[in-house]
Amino acid sequence: MNEITTKIADTAFCDAPTPEAEKALFVLSAQVRLDLEMLDYPAKPWVRPRAHESGAHIYDVVIIGGGQSGLAAAFGLMREKVENILILDENPAGFEGPWITYARMVTLRTPKYLTGPDLGVPSLTFRAWWTAQFGAEAWDSLVKIPREEWMRYLRWFRQVLALPVQNETRVASVDPVGPQLFRLTVSGAGAAGDILARKVVFATGIQGGGEWHVPDFIEGKISPSRYAHTSEMIDFEALKGKKIGILGGGASAFDNVQYALGLGVGEVHVFLRRERMPRINPIRYMENAGFLRNFATLDDATKYAGISFFLGHNQPPTNDTFGRAAAYPGFRLHLGSPWADVQETPEGVKVTTPKDTFLFDFIILSTGLMTDVKLRPELANLAGDIANWRDVYAPPEGKANALIDAHPYLGPSFEFTPKNDDSAGRIYGLFAYNYSALASLGLSAAALSGMKFALPRLVAGITRQLFADDSDKILADYFAYNEEEFIGQWPAS
Repeated sequence: MNEITTKIADTAFCDAPTPEAEKALFVLSAQVRLDLEMLDYPAKPWVRPRAHESGAHIYDVVIIGGGQSGLAAAFGLMREKVENILILDENPAGFEGPWITYARMVTLRTPKYLTGPDLGVPSLTFRAWWTAQFGAEAWDSLVKIPREEWMRYLRWFRQVLALPVQNETRVASVDPVGPQLFRLTVSGAGAAGDILARKVVFATGIQGGGEWHVPDFIEGKISPSRYAHTSEMIDFEALKGKKIGILGGGASAFDNVQYALGLGVGEVHVFLRRERMPRINPIRYMENAGFLRNFATLDDATKYAGISFFLGHNQPPTNDTFGRAAAYPGFRLHLGSPWADVQETPEGVKVTTPKDTFLFDFIILSTGLMTDVKLRPELANLAGDIANWRDVYAPPEGKANALIDAHPYLGPSFEFTPKNDDSAGRIYGLFAYNYSALASLGLSAAALSGMKFALPRLVAGITRQLFADDSDKILADYFAYNEEEFIGQWPAS
Protein backbone atom coordinates (compact mmCIF):
# COMPACT_ATOMS: atom_id res chain seq x y z
CA MET A 1 0.00 0.00 0.00
CA ASN A 2 1.45 3.35 -0.98
CA GLU A 3 1.81 6.32 1.35
CA ILE A 4 -1.23 8.21 0.05
CA THR A 5 -3.48 5.17 0.34
CA THR A 6 -2.30 4.72 3.91
CA LYS A 7 -3.15 8.32 4.78
CA ILE A 8 -6.66 7.95 3.40
CA ALA A 9 -7.14 4.61 5.09
CA ASP A 10 -6.18 6.13 8.43
CA THR A 11 -8.60 9.03 8.14
CA ALA A 12 -11.53 7.80 6.07
CA PHE A 13 -13.45 5.62 8.49
CA CYS A 14 -15.82 6.80 11.16
CA ASP A 15 -15.06 5.88 14.74
CA ALA A 16 -14.40 2.18 15.29
CA PRO A 17 -17.49 0.20 16.33
CA THR A 18 -18.14 0.04 20.03
CA PRO A 19 -18.12 -3.36 21.74
CA GLU A 20 -21.92 -3.14 21.77
CA ALA A 21 -22.00 -2.53 18.03
CA GLU A 22 -19.63 -5.40 17.39
CA LYS A 23 -21.85 -7.67 19.45
CA ALA A 24 -24.89 -6.50 17.49
CA LEU A 25 -23.12 -7.29 14.20
CA PHE A 26 -22.25 -10.75 15.51
CA VAL A 27 -25.94 -11.35 16.21
CA LEU A 28 -26.93 -9.95 12.80
CA SER A 29 -24.38 -12.18 11.06
CA ALA A 30 -25.91 -15.21 12.76
CA GLN A 31 -29.32 -14.05 11.54
CA VAL A 32 -28.01 -13.78 7.98
CA ARG A 33 -26.72 -17.33 8.07
CA LEU A 34 -30.03 -18.58 9.46
CA ASP A 35 -32.03 -16.69 6.83
CA LEU A 36 -29.90 -18.12 4.04
CA GLU A 37 -30.25 -21.61 5.47
CA MET A 38 -34.03 -21.25 5.46
CA LEU A 39 -33.97 -20.03 1.85
CA ASP A 40 -31.56 -22.71 0.65
CA TYR A 41 -33.80 -24.39 -1.90
CA PRO A 42 -32.94 -26.25 -4.04
CA ALA A 43 -29.79 -27.20 -2.19
CA LYS A 44 -28.28 -29.71 -4.61
CA PRO A 45 -25.17 -28.75 -6.63
CA TRP A 46 -25.76 -29.16 -10.34
CA VAL A 47 -22.88 -27.64 -12.35
CA ARG A 48 -20.68 -30.33 -13.88
CA PRO A 49 -16.97 -29.96 -13.08
CA ARG A 50 -14.63 -29.64 -16.03
CA ALA A 51 -11.17 -31.21 -16.16
CA HIS A 52 -8.21 -29.80 -18.06
CA GLU A 53 -5.60 -31.98 -19.68
CA SER A 54 -2.87 -30.15 -17.79
CA GLY A 55 -4.49 -30.85 -14.45
CA ALA A 56 -5.08 -27.13 -13.86
CA HIS A 57 -8.27 -26.22 -12.06
CA ILE A 58 -11.09 -24.83 -14.17
CA TYR A 59 -13.40 -22.35 -12.45
CA ASP A 60 -16.98 -22.22 -13.59
CA VAL A 61 -16.97 -18.42 -13.21
CA VAL A 62 -14.22 -15.90 -12.54
CA ILE A 63 -15.32 -12.39 -11.63
CA ILE A 64 -12.88 -9.57 -12.30
CA GLY A 65 -13.47 -6.90 -9.67
CA GLY A 66 -14.13 -7.30 -5.96
CA GLY A 67 -16.15 -4.14 -5.36
CA GLN A 68 -19.87 -4.00 -4.73
CA SER A 69 -20.79 -5.41 -8.16
CA GLY A 70 -18.35 -8.31 -8.01
CA LEU A 71 -19.34 -9.27 -4.48
CA ALA A 72 -23.03 -9.12 -5.27
CA ALA A 73 -22.60 -11.13 -8.48
CA ALA A 74 -20.73 -13.84 -6.57
CA PHE A 75 -23.46 -13.97 -3.93
CA GLY A 76 -26.10 -14.30 -6.64
CA LEU A 77 -24.25 -17.20 -8.26
CA MET A 78 -23.71 -18.97 -4.97
CA ARG A 79 -27.43 -18.68 -4.23
CA GLU A 80 -27.98 -20.58 -7.50
CA LYS A 81 -25.49 -23.27 -6.46
CA VAL A 82 -22.71 -22.10 -8.73
CA GLU A 83 -19.96 -22.32 -6.15
CA ASN A 84 -16.81 -23.06 -8.15
CA ILE A 85 -16.11 -19.36 -8.56
CA LEU A 86 -13.34 -16.87 -7.85
CA ILE A 87 -13.28 -13.08 -7.50
CA LEU A 88 -10.09 -11.27 -8.50
CA ASP A 89 -9.27 -7.73 -7.40
CA GLU A 90 -6.08 -5.76 -7.94
CA ASN A 91 -6.36 -3.83 -4.67
CA PRO A 92 -5.42 -4.84 -1.12
CA ALA A 93 -8.18 -6.48 0.89
CA GLY A 94 -10.71 -3.94 2.11
CA PHE A 95 -9.73 -1.31 -0.48
CA GLU A 96 -11.76 -2.56 -3.41
CA GLY A 97 -13.73 0.00 -5.38
CA PRO A 98 -13.59 3.79 -5.02
CA TRP A 99 -15.04 4.38 -1.58
CA ILE A 100 -11.89 4.86 0.48
CA THR A 101 -9.41 5.36 -2.33
CA TYR A 102 -10.32 8.10 -4.80
CA ALA A 103 -13.97 8.82 -3.93
CA ARG A 104 -14.15 12.14 -2.09
CA MET A 105 -17.84 12.74 -1.54
CA VAL A 106 -19.07 12.79 2.04
CA THR A 107 -22.06 10.55 1.33
CA LEU A 108 -23.35 8.34 -1.45
CA ARG A 109 -25.52 10.22 -3.94
CA THR A 110 -28.17 7.52 -4.02
CA PRO A 111 -31.12 7.26 -1.59
CA LYS A 112 -30.34 5.58 1.71
CA TYR A 113 -33.07 2.98 1.33
CA LEU A 114 -31.68 1.42 -1.85
CA THR A 115 -31.25 -2.35 -1.93
CA GLY A 116 -29.53 -4.69 -4.34
CA PRO A 117 -26.46 -6.56 -3.06
CA ASP A 118 -28.70 -8.24 -0.50
CA LEU A 119 -30.74 -10.02 -3.21
CA GLY A 120 -33.90 -9.56 -1.18
CA VAL A 121 -32.57 -10.92 2.12
CA PRO A 122 -33.63 -8.27 4.69
CA SER A 123 -30.90 -9.10 7.21
CA LEU A 124 -28.26 -8.43 4.53
CA THR A 125 -29.41 -4.90 3.71
CA PHE A 126 -27.45 -1.80 4.63
CA ARG A 127 -30.41 -0.74 6.75
CA ALA A 128 -30.20 -3.90 8.84
CA TRP A 129 -26.43 -3.47 9.22
CA TRP A 130 -26.76 0.18 10.25
CA THR A 131 -29.71 -0.32 12.58
CA ALA A 132 -28.04 -3.25 14.36
CA GLN A 133 -25.17 -0.98 15.37
CA PHE A 134 -26.80 2.39 15.89
CA GLY A 135 -30.52 1.76 16.39
CA ALA A 136 -33.75 2.56 14.56
CA GLU A 137 -33.71 6.23 15.53
CA ALA A 138 -30.27 6.63 13.98
CA TRP A 139 -31.63 5.15 10.76
CA ASP A 140 -34.59 7.51 10.77
CA SER A 141 -32.30 10.50 11.23
CA LEU A 142 -29.81 9.36 8.57
CA VAL A 143 -30.16 11.44 5.40
CA LYS A 144 -27.66 9.70 3.11
CA ILE A 145 -25.17 6.88 3.55
CA PRO A 146 -21.63 8.01 4.48
CA ARG A 147 -19.25 6.56 1.92
CA GLU A 148 -16.88 5.20 4.59
CA GLU A 149 -19.80 3.40 6.23
CA TRP A 150 -20.78 1.91 2.90
CA MET A 151 -17.27 0.48 2.62
CA ARG A 152 -17.52 -0.96 6.12
CA TYR A 153 -20.81 -2.55 5.09
CA LEU A 154 -19.23 -4.09 1.99
CA ARG A 155 -16.40 -5.52 4.09
CA TRP A 156 -18.95 -7.10 6.42
CA PHE A 157 -20.97 -8.33 3.44
CA ARG A 158 -17.90 -10.11 2.05
CA GLN A 159 -16.99 -11.60 5.42
CA VAL A 160 -20.42 -12.83 6.49
CA LEU A 161 -21.01 -14.53 3.12
CA ALA A 162 -17.46 -15.98 2.97
CA LEU A 163 -17.06 -14.80 -0.62
CA PRO A 164 -13.93 -16.13 -2.38
CA VAL A 165 -11.91 -12.98 -3.14
CA GLN A 166 -8.27 -13.09 -4.20
CA ASN A 167 -6.79 -9.63 -3.70
CA GLU A 168 -3.72 -7.95 -5.18
CA THR A 169 -4.23 -9.84 -8.42
CA ARG A 170 -4.30 -7.87 -11.66
CA VAL A 171 -5.71 -9.41 -14.83
CA ALA A 172 -3.46 -8.65 -17.78
CA SER A 173 -5.41 -10.47 -20.47
CA VAL A 174 -8.37 -12.74 -21.11
CA ASP A 175 -7.97 -15.11 -24.05
CA PRO A 176 -10.00 -18.00 -25.46
CA VAL A 177 -7.99 -21.22 -25.30
CA GLY A 178 -10.58 -23.78 -26.29
CA PRO A 179 -14.30 -24.33 -26.64
CA GLN A 180 -16.04 -22.53 -23.76
CA LEU A 181 -12.75 -21.93 -21.97
CA PHE A 182 -10.72 -18.81 -21.21
CA ARG A 183 -7.25 -18.22 -19.84
CA LEU A 184 -6.77 -15.24 -17.55
CA THR A 185 -3.16 -14.13 -17.29
CA VAL A 186 -2.67 -12.53 -13.87
CA SER A 187 0.10 -10.92 -11.88
CA GLY A 188 0.58 -9.38 -8.45
CA ALA A 189 1.25 -10.29 -4.86
CA GLY A 190 -1.93 -12.36 -4.74
CA ALA A 191 -1.16 -14.60 -7.70
CA ALA A 192 0.84 -14.77 -10.90
CA GLY A 193 0.40 -17.01 -13.92
CA ASP A 194 -2.72 -18.38 -15.59
CA ILE A 195 -6.24 -19.05 -14.35
CA LEU A 196 -8.77 -21.05 -16.37
CA ALA A 197 -12.47 -20.23 -16.41
CA ARG A 198 -15.57 -21.21 -18.35
CA LYS A 199 -17.26 -17.84 -17.80
CA VAL A 200 -15.73 -14.44 -17.06
CA VAL A 201 -17.59 -11.47 -15.60
CA PHE A 202 -16.05 -8.01 -15.92
CA ALA A 203 -17.38 -6.38 -12.74
CA THR A 204 -14.91 -3.56 -13.21
CA GLY A 205 -16.93 -0.55 -12.15
CA ILE A 206 -17.60 2.75 -13.79
CA GLN A 207 -14.33 2.80 -15.75
CA GLY A 208 -14.41 -0.90 -16.58
CA GLY A 209 -15.65 -0.51 -20.15
CA GLY A 210 -12.97 1.96 -21.18
CA GLU A 211 -10.80 4.45 -19.35
CA TRP A 212 -10.94 7.76 -17.53
CA HIS A 213 -10.66 10.57 -20.05
CA VAL A 214 -7.68 12.92 -20.11
CA PRO A 215 -7.99 15.57 -22.86
CA ASP A 216 -5.28 15.63 -25.51
CA PHE A 217 -4.32 19.21 -24.66
CA ILE A 218 -3.34 18.01 -21.16
CA GLU A 219 -1.83 14.57 -21.73
CA GLY A 220 1.69 14.80 -23.05
CA LYS A 221 1.79 18.56 -22.60
CA ILE A 222 1.60 18.95 -18.82
CA SER A 223 3.88 17.04 -16.47
CA PRO A 224 2.04 14.24 -14.59
CA SER A 225 3.28 15.78 -11.35
CA ARG A 226 1.17 18.87 -12.10
CA TYR A 227 -2.21 17.24 -12.72
CA ALA A 228 -4.47 14.34 -11.83
CA HIS A 229 -7.86 12.97 -12.83
CA THR A 230 -10.54 12.85 -10.14
CA SER A 231 -10.25 9.05 -10.36
CA GLU A 232 -6.66 9.10 -9.11
CA MET A 233 -5.08 9.27 -5.69
CA ILE A 234 -4.12 12.88 -4.91
CA ASP A 235 -1.84 13.95 -2.09
CA PHE A 236 -3.83 16.96 -0.87
CA GLU A 237 -1.57 17.25 2.17
CA ALA A 238 1.18 18.40 -0.17
CA LEU A 239 -1.19 21.01 -1.64
CA LYS A 240 -2.05 22.80 1.58
CA GLY A 241 -2.21 26.52 0.98
CA LYS A 242 -1.84 25.98 -2.77
CA LYS A 243 -4.07 27.02 -5.65
CA ILE A 244 -5.89 24.33 -7.66
CA GLY A 245 -7.90 24.54 -10.90
CA ILE A 246 -10.55 21.92 -11.75
CA LEU A 247 -11.74 21.38 -15.31
CA GLY A 248 -15.36 20.22 -15.43
CA GLY A 249 -18.42 20.87 -13.33
CA GLY A 250 -19.95 17.46 -12.70
CA ALA A 251 -20.57 15.88 -9.34
CA SER A 252 -17.01 14.63 -8.89
CA ALA A 253 -15.60 18.14 -9.38
CA PHE A 254 -17.45 19.46 -6.35
CA ASP A 255 -16.64 16.33 -4.34
CA ASN A 256 -13.01 17.28 -4.83
CA VAL A 257 -13.60 20.95 -4.04
CA GLN A 258 -15.03 20.37 -0.58
CA TYR A 259 -12.52 17.60 0.12
CA ALA A 260 -9.49 19.69 -0.89
CA LEU A 261 -10.57 22.85 0.93
CA GLY A 262 -11.39 20.80 3.99
CA LEU A 263 -7.78 19.58 4.06
CA GLY A 264 -6.33 23.08 3.87
CA VAL A 265 -5.89 23.78 0.15
CA GLY A 266 -5.84 27.55 -0.28
CA GLU A 267 -8.06 28.08 -3.32
CA VAL A 268 -9.97 25.77 -5.66
CA HIS A 269 -11.35 27.13 -8.93
CA VAL A 270 -13.94 25.17 -10.93
CA PHE A 271 -14.34 25.86 -14.67
CA LEU A 272 -17.41 24.99 -16.75
CA ARG A 273 -17.87 25.63 -20.44
CA ARG A 274 -21.61 26.10 -19.84
CA GLU A 275 -23.06 29.41 -18.75
CA ARG A 276 -25.27 27.66 -16.17
CA MET A 277 -24.64 24.92 -13.68
CA PRO A 278 -26.20 21.56 -14.60
CA ARG A 279 -29.45 21.27 -12.67
CA ILE A 280 -31.35 18.31 -14.04
CA ASN A 281 -30.37 14.79 -12.97
CA PRO A 282 -32.22 12.20 -15.11
CA ILE A 283 -31.16 9.48 -12.68
CA ARG A 284 -33.76 10.70 -10.21
CA TYR A 285 -36.51 9.99 -12.77
CA MET A 286 -34.97 6.68 -13.77
CA GLU A 287 -34.97 5.47 -10.15
CA ASN A 288 -38.35 3.79 -10.25
CA ALA A 289 -39.05 0.08 -10.44
CA GLY A 290 -40.72 0.20 -13.84
CA PHE A 291 -37.86 2.05 -15.51
CA LEU A 292 -35.04 0.16 -13.81
CA ARG A 293 -36.55 -3.26 -14.43
CA ASN A 294 -37.79 -2.78 -17.97
CA PHE A 295 -35.47 -0.38 -19.80
CA ALA A 296 -33.51 -3.37 -21.09
CA THR A 297 -36.64 -4.65 -22.88
CA LEU A 298 -37.07 -1.54 -25.03
CA ASP A 299 -36.26 -1.55 -28.74
CA ASP A 300 -32.89 -0.24 -29.88
CA ALA A 301 -34.22 3.06 -31.21
CA THR A 302 -35.85 3.91 -27.89
CA LYS A 303 -32.80 2.86 -25.89
CA TYR A 304 -30.57 4.99 -28.09
CA ALA A 305 -32.79 8.06 -27.70
CA GLY A 306 -33.12 7.50 -23.96
CA ILE A 307 -29.39 7.21 -23.29
CA SER A 308 -28.64 10.13 -25.60
CA PHE A 309 -30.97 12.23 -23.43
CA PHE A 310 -29.23 10.92 -20.32
CA LEU A 311 -25.74 11.74 -21.61
CA GLY A 312 -26.86 15.23 -22.55
CA HIS A 313 -27.18 16.12 -18.87
CA ASN A 314 -24.03 16.20 -16.78
CA GLN A 315 -24.82 14.84 -13.35
CA PRO A 316 -24.99 17.90 -11.09
CA PRO A 317 -23.49 17.94 -7.63
CA THR A 318 -25.81 17.18 -4.79
CA ASN A 319 -27.12 20.27 -3.04
CA ASP A 320 -25.34 19.40 0.19
CA THR A 321 -22.00 18.89 -1.61
CA PHE A 322 -22.31 22.19 -3.45
CA GLY A 323 -23.28 23.90 -0.21
CA ARG A 324 -20.23 22.55 1.58
CA ALA A 325 -17.96 23.68 -1.26
CA ALA A 326 -19.51 27.14 -1.49
CA ALA A 327 -19.14 27.69 2.25
CA TYR A 328 -15.34 27.82 1.96
CA PRO A 329 -13.89 31.27 1.22
CA GLY A 330 -11.34 29.65 -1.09
CA PHE A 331 -13.97 28.38 -3.55
CA ARG A 332 -14.27 30.02 -6.98
CA LEU A 333 -16.74 29.13 -9.76
CA HIS A 334 -16.16 30.16 -13.38
CA LEU A 335 -19.12 29.64 -15.73
CA GLY A 336 -18.83 29.93 -19.49
CA SER A 337 -15.09 29.39 -19.13
CA PRO A 338 -13.71 26.50 -21.19
CA TRP A 339 -9.96 26.07 -21.15
CA ALA A 340 -8.73 27.54 -24.42
CA ASP A 341 -5.05 26.95 -23.65
CA VAL A 342 -2.98 25.23 -20.98
CA GLN A 343 0.76 25.74 -20.55
CA GLU A 344 3.24 24.51 -17.97
CA THR A 345 5.58 27.17 -16.63
CA PRO A 346 8.24 27.16 -13.88
CA GLU A 347 5.71 28.88 -11.62
CA GLY A 348 2.86 26.44 -12.30
CA VAL A 349 0.18 25.64 -14.87
CA LYS A 350 -1.15 28.63 -16.79
CA VAL A 351 -4.77 28.24 -17.87
CA THR A 352 -6.32 30.59 -20.41
CA THR A 353 -10.08 30.93 -20.79
CA PRO A 354 -12.07 33.30 -23.03
CA LYS A 355 -12.47 35.52 -19.97
CA ASP A 356 -9.13 35.50 -18.14
CA THR A 357 -5.78 33.80 -17.45
CA PHE A 358 -4.96 31.90 -14.26
CA LEU A 359 -1.88 30.33 -12.70
CA PHE A 360 -2.32 27.15 -10.66
CA ASP A 361 0.01 25.01 -8.58
CA PHE A 362 -1.96 21.91 -9.61
CA ILE A 363 -4.90 21.05 -11.84
CA ILE A 364 -7.55 18.33 -11.51
CA LEU A 365 -9.56 16.90 -14.39
CA SER A 366 -13.22 16.12 -13.85
CA THR A 367 -13.58 15.06 -17.46
CA GLY A 368 -15.40 11.76 -17.10
CA LEU A 369 -14.62 8.59 -18.98
CA MET A 370 -14.50 7.10 -22.45
CA THR A 371 -16.31 3.82 -23.03
CA ASP A 372 -14.70 1.58 -25.65
CA VAL A 373 -13.64 -2.04 -25.20
CA LYS A 374 -10.57 -1.34 -27.36
CA LEU A 375 -9.25 0.73 -24.44
CA ARG A 376 -9.30 -2.25 -22.07
CA PRO A 377 -5.88 -4.00 -22.00
CA GLU A 378 -7.35 -7.27 -20.74
CA LEU A 379 -9.56 -7.40 -23.86
CA ALA A 380 -6.85 -6.44 -26.34
CA ASN A 381 -7.04 -9.78 -28.15
CA LEU A 382 -10.84 -9.87 -28.22
CA ALA A 383 -11.95 -6.28 -28.81
CA GLY A 384 -12.23 -6.89 -32.56
CA ASP A 385 -14.71 -9.70 -31.93
CA ILE A 386 -17.08 -7.66 -29.77
CA ALA A 387 -20.00 -5.82 -31.36
CA ASN A 388 -20.49 -2.16 -30.50
CA TRP A 389 -23.65 -0.17 -30.99
CA ARG A 390 -22.24 1.34 -34.18
CA ASP A 391 -22.02 -2.19 -35.61
CA VAL A 392 -25.66 -3.00 -34.93
CA TYR A 393 -27.80 0.14 -34.95
CA ALA A 394 -27.96 3.11 -37.33
CA PRO A 395 -29.62 6.14 -35.68
CA PRO A 396 -31.79 8.56 -37.65
CA GLU A 397 -29.96 11.28 -39.55
CA GLY A 398 -28.72 13.98 -37.21
CA LYS A 399 -29.26 11.85 -34.09
CA ALA A 400 -25.94 10.01 -33.98
CA ASN A 401 -24.13 10.02 -30.64
CA ALA A 402 -20.50 8.93 -30.81
CA LEU A 403 -20.45 8.16 -27.08
CA ILE A 404 -23.25 5.62 -27.43
CA ASP A 405 -21.87 4.19 -30.67
CA ALA A 406 -18.68 3.16 -28.85
CA HIS A 407 -20.56 1.22 -26.14
CA PRO A 408 -20.60 -2.57 -26.47
CA TYR A 409 -23.90 -3.93 -27.73
CA LEU A 410 -24.82 -6.35 -24.96
CA GLY A 411 -27.37 -9.12 -24.75
CA PRO A 412 -30.18 -9.14 -22.17
CA SER A 413 -27.97 -10.75 -19.49
CA PHE A 414 -24.93 -8.47 -19.95
CA GLU A 415 -23.24 -10.88 -22.34
CA PHE A 416 -21.01 -9.48 -25.06
CA THR A 417 -22.43 -10.10 -28.52
CA PRO A 418 -20.24 -11.08 -31.49
CA LYS A 419 -19.37 -8.76 -34.35
CA ASN A 420 -19.74 -11.66 -36.80
CA ASP A 421 -20.26 -15.41 -36.88
CA ASP A 422 -16.55 -16.11 -36.63
CA SER A 423 -16.39 -14.09 -33.40
CA ALA A 424 -19.23 -15.89 -31.65
CA GLY A 425 -17.24 -18.79 -30.27
CA ARG A 426 -14.37 -16.59 -29.12
CA ILE A 427 -16.44 -14.36 -26.82
CA TYR A 428 -19.17 -16.77 -25.73
CA GLY A 429 -19.06 -16.76 -21.94
CA LEU A 430 -17.91 -13.16 -21.41
CA PHE A 431 -20.17 -10.75 -19.48
CA ALA A 432 -19.76 -6.98 -19.07
CA TYR A 433 -21.27 -6.24 -15.68
CA ASN A 434 -19.86 -2.71 -15.55
CA TYR A 435 -20.85 0.81 -16.59
CA SER A 436 -20.42 0.03 -20.28
CA ALA A 437 -23.80 -1.74 -20.03
CA LEU A 438 -25.49 1.68 -19.84
CA ALA A 439 -26.54 1.88 -23.50
CA SER A 440 -27.90 -1.68 -23.64
CA LEU A 441 -29.42 -2.14 -20.19
CA GLY A 442 -29.75 1.33 -18.68
CA LEU A 443 -28.87 2.04 -15.04
CA SER A 444 -27.81 -1.43 -14.04
CA ALA A 445 -24.25 -2.62 -13.53
CA ALA A 446 -21.97 -0.36 -11.45
CA ALA A 447 -25.04 1.72 -10.53
CA LEU A 448 -26.42 1.04 -7.08
CA SER A 449 -29.80 2.36 -8.20
CA GLY A 450 -30.30 -0.50 -10.63
CA MET A 451 -28.50 -3.38 -8.95
CA LYS A 452 -31.69 -4.88 -7.51
CA PHE A 453 -32.97 -5.48 -11.04
CA ALA A 454 -29.68 -6.07 -12.84
CA LEU A 455 -28.26 -8.86 -10.71
CA PRO A 456 -31.00 -11.39 -11.46
CA ARG A 457 -30.47 -10.76 -15.18
CA LEU A 458 -26.75 -11.43 -14.92
CA VAL A 459 -27.11 -14.53 -12.76
CA ALA A 460 -29.85 -15.96 -14.99
CA GLY A 461 -27.68 -15.44 -18.07
CA ILE A 462 -24.64 -17.16 -16.59
CA THR A 463 -26.58 -20.11 -15.21
CA ARG A 464 -28.48 -20.44 -18.48
CA GLN A 465 -25.21 -20.79 -20.35
CA LEU A 466 -23.75 -23.23 -17.84
CA PHE A 467 -26.84 -25.41 -18.10
CA ALA A 468 -26.90 -25.25 -21.90
CA ASP A 469 -23.19 -26.11 -22.10
CA ASP A 470 -23.73 -29.25 -20.00
CA SER A 471 -27.26 -30.10 -21.16
CA ASP A 472 -26.22 -33.28 -23.02
CA LYS A 473 -24.69 -34.77 -19.87
CA ILE A 474 -27.42 -33.45 -17.60
CA LEU A 475 -30.18 -34.88 -19.80
CA ALA A 476 -28.34 -38.16 -20.26
CA ASP A 477 -28.21 -38.55 -16.50
CA TYR A 478 -31.86 -37.57 -16.31
CA PHE A 479 -32.95 -40.23 -18.80
CA ALA A 480 -30.80 -42.79 -16.99
CA TYR A 481 -32.23 -41.89 -13.59
CA ASN A 482 -33.80 -44.90 -11.94
CA GLU A 483 -33.45 -44.41 -8.19
CA GLU A 484 -36.47 -45.89 -6.47
CA GLU A 485 -38.21 -43.51 -4.11
CA PHE A 486 -41.25 -45.59 -3.19
CA ILE A 487 -40.39 -48.69 -1.10
CA GLY A 488 -43.83 -49.63 0.21
CA GLN A 489 -45.29 -53.16 -0.27
CA TRP A 490 -48.86 -54.51 -0.41
CA PRO A 491 -50.01 -56.56 1.19
CA ALA A 492 -47.72 -56.03 4.16
CA SER A 493 -45.85 -59.26 4.98
